[in-house]
Amino acid sequence: MSHAVILLAHGSRDPAWRAPMEAVARQIALLSPFTPALCAYLELSEPTLAQAGATLVGNGAQNIRIVPMLLGVGKHAREDIPRLVAELKIRHPQVAFELAPAVGESAVLVDLLARIALGRG
Repeated sequence: MSHAVILLAHGSRDPAWRAPMEAVARQIALLSPFTPALCAYLELSEPTLAQAGATLVGNGAQNIRIVPMLLGVGKHAREDIPRLVAELKIRHPQVAFELAPAVGESAVLVDLLARIALGRG
């Protein structure tokens, strides 16, 4: 395995909250069977970003794309996540980590959400 994806979400005490993130990971497995995808959470849930990163690195990932599954670009996206990714890079200098923009910044997602709101999605 060379490439992998981490879907980084906020987290919740409610285990049912994880279902949509896990559904995205399953969809990645269908679209790209040789690209492992793990969910990770900023707080209140596990695995953390550090734990998910260590798992993927331990399984041989050399390139890991981290996708913040956040609609808004608040403090987590601007400050917390870049700091956590910097820590990963220090722990695993042999691995290339790519931090993608938060999904809420994607024009494709904004369009899809508008279509869903209009009952057209």
